[in-house]
Amino acid sequence: MAKDLLTNAEVKALNERFATAPTEEMLRWAWERFGARAAIGTSFQGAGLVMMHLAAIHGLPFPAFTLDTGLLFAETLDMKRRLEEFLGRPIEVRAPALTLEQQAEAHGPELWTTQPDLCCTLRKVMPLRARLLDSDCWISGVRRQQSDTRARTDLVELYLFDEASGRDLVKLNPMARWTRDAVWEYIRTRGIPYNPLHDRGYRSIGCRPCTRPAGEGGDERAGRWIGFDKVECGIHTFMPRKADFHIDVD
Repeated sequence: MAKDLLTNAEVKALNERFATAPTEEMLRWAWERFGARAAIGTSFQGAGLVMMHLAAIHGLPFPAFTLDTGLLFAETLDMKRRLEEFLGRPIEVRAPALTLEQQAEAHGPELWTTQPDLCCTLRKVMPLRARLLDSDCWISGVRRQQSDTRARTDLVELYLFDEASGRDLVKLNPMARWTRDAVWEYIRTRGIPYNPLHDRGYRSIGCRPCTRPAGEGGDERAGRWIGFDKVECGIHTFMPRKADFHIDVD
């Protein structure tokens, strides 16, 4: 049986400690505890840009990775290049095992129009899982304000990554408390490059076939998977939580 990365008591204590702590304090804790076994996953949404910039200016050289589904906007791919130049660090790319052509042969053409959950599993969840085999701590840009499903996101979460081996995974959500307005004020005042699709009404940007402009107001995840009863791609829900220590702070 694998040794626990954190005990439930430690997770609870960390959520209490970080409830009002600066984001960089959480990031520094992750680096001191896990080093390069902690990795930032990004899809280049606003919160992820802020988090990577904070890590960079505080001298915390986390490896960073992104998932290229083969269906990303050209603007997103260009965003990766511009961000690497701005931060002076490479961002690793993880791709699905199946090409789009192989997926169409195995499951039918344009799987995202018939079985979007399966498409997300093949093109996002499985590549993410493969990348996290090399990590003990996954650092995400999830924010509570983004949607109802994310409203009770803990700052520090403990998941059972692999039941057979008993291996755990720590998930750190240092941006959980940030508002959308605070994120974009930070980006603009520091000149951080961002995806120009945000200026065209896209509030949340994923794959081309499953993302539409949504304008301002309402759920920040609006515009994703229009016509389906689906609000998450699965990368934040594929592992079972070991405990819930949500701390509400006014």
